[in-house]
Amino acid sequence: MSLRAVVYCRVSTKEQAENHSLGTQQRDCELYCDRNHLDVDQVFIEPGESAKTADRPELRRMMTYCRENKGRVQFLVVYSVSRLARDKYDHATIRAYLASCGITLRSATEPIDDTSTGKLMEGILSAFAQFDNDVRADRTVAGMRASVQKGRWSWQPPLGYMKGVPGGSSMMLDPERAPLLAQAIQEYASGGRTKSEVLHRATALGLRSRSGKKVPPQTFASLLKNPLMMGRIVLPKWEIDVRGDFDPIVDERTFLGAQAVSKGLRPSPKPHATNNPEFPLRGFVKCGRCDTPLTGSSSGNRTGKKYPYYSCRKKGCGVRVPRDTMHKQFLELLCDVQPDPKFAGLFREIVIDAWQSRRQQAASLRTACESQLQELRRRKDRLVEACVHKRLLDEETFRDQMSRVEEDIALARMELHQADLDELDIEAVLAFAEHAMSNAANLWHQFPLELRQRFQAVLFPEGLAHDGEGFGTAETCCAFRYLDRIGSSSASLATPTGFEHSSLSA
Repeated sequence: MSLRAVVYCRVSTKEQAENHSLGTQQRDCELYCDRNHLDVDQVFIEPGESAKTADRPELRRMMTYCRENKGRVQFLVVYSVSRLARDKYDHATIRAYLASCGITLRSATEPIDDTSTGKLMEGILSAFAQFDNDVRADRTVAGMRASVQKGRWSWQPPLGYMKGVPGGSSMMLDPERAPLLAQAIQEYASGGRTKSEVLHRATALGLRSRSGKKVPPQTFASLLKNPLMMGRIVLPKWEIDVRGDFDPIVDERTFLGAQAVSKGLRPSPKPHATNNPEFPLRGFVKCGRCDTPLTGSSSGNRTGKKYPYYSCRKKGCGVRVPRDTMHKQFLELLCDVQPDPKFAGLFREIVIDAWQSRRQQAASLRTACESQLQELRRRKDRLVEACVHKRLLDEETFRDQMSRVEEDIALARMELHQADLDELDIEAVLAFAEHAMSNAANLWHQFPLELRQRFQAVLFPEGLAHDGEGFGTAETCCAFRYLDRIGSSSASLATPTGFEHSSLSA
């Protein structure tokens, strides 16, 4: 008699579903079954975006199928344990349920098993598989090391490079990004700008990651230290330091100069290039004409008097605003977006009302789950009473009914586990938010530099633009948008519950 298995595949996001992860999982699971002489009885595909039990209908169908085919199916095969459950409680519950159905959990990519015989067989098979993998890994590492010693890069090329063509060098310069990186490294090596300023300038000129996003500061800092930029492969772990078979982005002198600046061995940037408290809006406000982040600097006259300005970095743009003028306009903007106190109070009531509603829903769900569990346990006790003591059920009927109850109990336990709602002092959170929104201008004026910058980024998550005359349209944070909505519709609101709770969970 051949052994039979069911296959269960799941992805957690829409993106994974679109890049064929489900197909990969199913193919690997079926290959695993073929290698281990298991007949695939049924395949369950879960293309949903959630790992919660309530949002996984195929998991329920699979568990029901296992119960209804108890004795006919011996294995459940998944791509990895995480595809079955991300929560360790849920995983233990499902495995216990499968064991009650006489089904062993197998992973196509991980050595797991539940039965003593299965553990023994798995140990023997996994030992040979591990030995084979180790041999392959040793050969792979040896091959890579030999390749690297010849100057060939064997991994994903860093930003600024592309994979080389077959028969040629291992990497070639990215015609779009390499020139921008070269300019950025040269500017940093000159010692006149900070890493942040160099990155801002390179971003303004068009430097982007391969996915089209802005290059993160951490990535840029790593590139500045990467010997690949000067065409060398340095791997201390393998004691390798060789010239690569690819062209460098910058020459060795420029790269080593950048390292010297990073270590403080060359003159540091001028004071205005650092995080200057005199210019808290520097980099946060962009030029309204060319979208380049504005910088802050001071110019003087013959008497030594300083005139601080915010200005655009782009040559020929011409946007230049006195610092005090821009700060005054920014404070006026904060006053303009400041909500009416009566609307802020209404917003507070709405949020509390919505939060209480969520808590009540969670409490109701938990109560329902607990009641369901109690009833299922009573059903289980009645089945035992009917079969063992009163002899009203034959053994086959008893086992079938007991399997159904065990399945319902497993699902109810997982739903109960998911019904918990994190505790939050919503009153304190709202009190602080109301104070911050109602006193935004005063708080920003009083805050030190770091808090100013964090505060303005929270209030205007998309930043601001200034065209030399004033600020353009500002995209405020969600709390201000809700308050605007409340204010515009206040005439039609009779009570706090007139505002849809769904908007608060956006």
